[in-house]
Amino acid sequence: MPSLNLAIARLVHAGTNNFAIWVVKAPYPSGHVIHDCVWTPNLTQLWLEWQQLFAGHSNLQISPQSSETPETSFPAIPSSYPTGTPSVNGAASPTGSYANAQAPIELPVAISGQPTNKSSQLMQNFGNSLWQWVFDGPILNSLEHNRGAAIALGKSLRLRLELRDPYLVAIPWEIMQRPGQPAISLSQNVIFSRTTSDVEPLPNLRSDPGLNVLLVLGEDENLELQTEAKVLKETLTQGVGIASSARGYAPCMVDTLIQPTPAELIAALETQSYNVLFYAGHGLRNPDGGMLNLHPEARLNGIELAQVLTRTGVKLAVFNSCWGAQPASVKHQAIPYSSLAEVLIRHGVPAVLGMRDEIRDDESISFIKAFSEALRSRKAIDEAVAEARQKLLTQFKFNYPAWTLPVLYMHPEFDGQILRSLDESITELPTSLPEYTKIPSASLRLLNSEDAISLLQTPITRIGRTTDNHIVIPDLSVSRQHAQIICRDNFSTTTPVLSYFLRDDSTGGTLIFKSGNWLRIHHQEVPLESGMQLKFGSSRNEIWEFIVEN
Repeated sequence: MPSLNLAIARLVHAGTNNFAIWVVKAPYPSGHVIHDCVWTPNLTQLWLEWQQLFAGHSNLQISPQSSETPETSFPAIPSSYPTGTPSVNGAASPTGSYANAQAPIELPVAISGQPTNKSSQLMQNFGNSLWQWVFDGPILNSLEHNRGAAIALGKSLRLRLELRDPYLVAIPWEIMQRPGQPAISLSQNVIFSRTTSDVEPLPNLRSDPGLNVLLVLGEDENLELQTEAKVLKETLTQGVGIASSARGYAPCMVDTLIQPTPAELIAALETQSYNVLFYAGHGLRNPDGGMLNLHPEARLNGIELAQVLTRTGVKLAVFNSCWGAQPASVKHQAIPYSSLAEVLIRHGVPAVLGMRDEIRDDESISFIKAFSEALRSRKAIDEAVAEARQKLLTQFKFNYPAWTLPVLYMHPEFDGQILRSLDESITELPTSLPEYTKIPSASLRLLNSEDAISLLQTPITRIGRTTDNHIVIPDLSVSRQHAQIICRDNFSTTTPVLSYFLRDDSTGGTLIFKSGNWLRIHHQEVPLESGMQLKFGSSRNEIWEFIVEN
């Protein structure tokens, strides 16, 4: 799936609220453009109204002059920077221990007690305004050009947004909405996620036949941990079985750790048995990538967790905890790249899903159910998140913030696939086949050579000119995929009887010596008997002998 990556950074030398938006990556060269813009007072007012209206969702009361601690206050869009700030390319100044931090502006006092019937209007107005701010002029042209090219290929377009100003991270970019169209994060034609360019390379990722989830429940005074573990496990595995397999669903295995120590969590991950980590529990913002409260006497920060995730094959980390997608702050100054999601991605974790705010249990369960079902149907992670958002919106309505809370970060090199699609996956052998290690060995060998090649590494042995065959015959008269030798079992008797067949798929045919003559078969299937001689391709080629040992 082609990907269009955008970055937004403050132009610190051009003015207080001047930003640059540019294309970091585009499928087509003409898509690389840059656009300068100004963060407007209208956007600041809408953002403030959003905080005031929806803060009650997580039982927070936010005011522009809040004296709350950094762990409970929302950052605001800054109007000025202290000395030593990053430039448009993200290069940091060496000044000060938090030299990259920026100071928030003095916001006007918001209108308090807004009626809830204005929530739809605010959701739409703020979403439209964010869209118009990002997709103005050449940025919109690049989006349309690349989207049209993707449609021509029969594909969706990935849109990944990189926020290089920490005060922009808290804003719900997932609600960006072109007038008259769905929000960007709900679309299946443009698949939205967040990203960052300054990352470690992706680790080598193995191919897995199913979802293998490590479910970790940490400290949370509001959770009945055993009950929560049961509910989450049932939600993740709901529908797993014969019926789900018939619909093309992959298997799902869930192991549970309840309030583990860091050593216990690391030991479980280092078995390399899991491709998904799911954490539910209490979390805090912290300069080192957040803080997870595993149990009352043990915590783990994002940097520490990243080390084990990147070396153990985990492709997706999901955090059903507070502030997983929010940066930390010191003295009301946001710290760049300090959210748990950003830290994990920058260390090389392929995908991280965190929450922008607190999420209620019923919202979380609904999201997890839809999300895990989409993953088991082999959808890419960002496609699965979009599908789960749609179901949240249907259940909790557009003007309710539930569908806006999950925030997905994707590594810029990651294609989002935990499981390969059925079209791309390697065919698995049916479990009803006999144990081939227990049957007599069969071989194909050159008549004038002692070398023999076993045929029974798989029930089908492919023969041809190219190196992807089991038996390679480097001769131009031999087709790339010339023939197959197939072993079949017959269960009509008490003891299975094994028979061998040669199927010719070649351009020129295969010669078989039978009844004193060489017979050419072409696009046919014939039975094989031990001792039968074969020539592949030209009649001048070497003779092979098929042998079944007693």
